Amino acid sequence: MQFPQANWPQQEHVLSPGNWMAREAAHQLRVRQYSEPYLSRRSAGRKHPVEDFLFTYYTQKPGQLMRWHPGDAVVLSGPEAQARGGWKYYRQLDDGELAAAGLPAGSVALAFDRESFLQDRFEAVQFAGIILQGTALRPGQFGCFGLHEWAMVYRQDKFQLRHEYLQLRLGSAGTDRVVEENRIRCSHFDAFRFYTPDAVPLNELAPSRENQRSMEQPGCLHANMDLYKWAYKLSPALPSELVMDCFELSWRVRAMDMQASPYDLEQWGYPAIRIETAEGKAQYVEHQRAFSAEAQALRGRLAEALKPLLEAAGEMSPPAAQPSGTKRDRSA
Repeated sequence: MQFPQANWPQQEHVLSPGNWMAREAAHQLRVRQYSEPYLSRRSAGRKHPVEDFLFTYYTQKPGQLMRWHPGDAVVLSGPEAQARGGWKYYRQLDDGELAAAGLPAGSVALAFDRESFLQDRFEAVQFAGIILQGTALRPGQFGCFGLHEWAMVYRQDKFQLRHEYLQLRLGSAGTDRVVEENRIRCSHFDAFRFYTPDAVPLNELAPSRENQRSMEQPGCLHANMDLYKWAYKLSPALPSELVMDCFELSWRVRAMDMQASPYDLEQWGYPAIRIETAEGKAQYVEHQRAFSAEAQALRGRLAEALKPLLEAAGEMSPPAAQPSGTKRDRSA
């Protein structure tokens, strides 16, 4: 299975050590402002209901996020790049590629290994393309008011559910009443799957892993948070700056999502968005629309960065099916 690697005729795709190492340092500094407080809390055995989420719910760990990648079709030149020789999905340029990139024979230069990546991540690349493009084309829905979080604790007394360090703002009975008095219309499976059993039939939609590609819509907070998931699942094919843009959007969306939740987060510095009131609902929708617009721009950037991979994937045969019982790369 062979297909062309990236071409290197444009000098702007060749980064000098001074250039790429400065970008690497800036990225690591950007990551540390989020990762270091989390790692400090983890070492001390403390938790944060908002600011730990991106490191505990998603599979990307702080050390992985800290690694800077330039993305596809970019050459890192200089002996400093040699350390990446042991990193997955990196390769050394051969003499022909060095010449095409304007570098002398024998130079040290590494780049993203597109062929190896697609051999391993073929299905993930195709699925991400479907999700990103399909979600971008659908109209946004802005009437959920964050009630997915409330449905996750609906009738918690019956199911003996307790959050170990958070209290319900309205108590169990008040929380249940909000769920019962409002329309529940969640389109995101990875929120819906955490509903309590009694909340499941109250949801007007039936999102599942199977219909995810047709259900995702750009008004959904969780779909917009998941831009970070698609970005890091495509690393190191994407530039880390884009991954961090998605991370920071997801961080801010998570904060608003929890402000609108049934939990009392005042002591954590997150005042409630009281979606049980008309004013709170209006406030929620205002934030939701702003996040949706921001996410649509990022979704477009992700789709654009994904194009070369999708084109290359279209030129290759799908990898042979793995034997039964072999773990496959899942979308979520």
